Amino acid sequence: MAITKSFSKTAKKCKVTFTLPKIAAPHAQEVKVVGDFNNWNWQKGIKLKAGKDEFKGQAELNPGQRYEFRYCIDNKFWDNDWNADDYVPSPFGADNSVVEIPVKENKASSSETTRRKSSNAKMSAAAKRKSKLKLDFTCIEGIGPKINQILVKAGYQTFEDLSGAKINELRTVLTAAGPRYKMHDPKNWAKQAKMAAKGEWTKLQEYKENLK
Repeated sequence: MAITKSFSKTAKKCKVTFTLPKIAAPHAQEVKVVGDFNNWNWQKGIKLKAGKDEFKGQAELNPGQRYEFRYCIDNKFWDNDWNADDYVPSPFGADNSVVEIPVKENKASSSETTRRKSSNAKMSAAAKRKSKLKLDFTCIEGIGPKINQILVKAGYQTFEDLSGAKINELRTVLTAAGPRYKMHDPKNWAKQAKMAAKGEWTKLQEYKENLK
């Protein structure tokens, strides 16, 4: 589920709802959102409430801002939002999720925006359907959205493809993508991809937690 944002008629801040699927952290006792808006502090993190299929929580953020964040699980493990507005490299060799808070529009600009959205509705719906068809390797520890794109472009179309990849082949792909990707270590990707190919999601999550 995508991050949702809403303004009330009088509120000066934007109410943002964060969600993390339970499949991403099936054994989690506590999940919080930490990022620029709370100085990456676990104690000040936004606590997500556990539901049947997802963890969910809300925060009020300033409009017109762009914030980096990640989900912190039991104050030990990290995960990105699966539908963030953007992703940027962090100093620690992984990507951070980004949420962009829009500026609250007045009535006139809001009407114009509504007209534009209506005219582009079919195109947007088609784009979303197409994006859902794209292979997502980000369930593998060490692979963020950018590296996912790099791997797909390099010809890895299925988990089976990635499970048979040699470590030297993957390092060559990362090196060719640029110096900032060279630091990533792909030595466990093939093993994780093999679990994903077999649908062994619980086993994969346990393996990832041991890696972290």
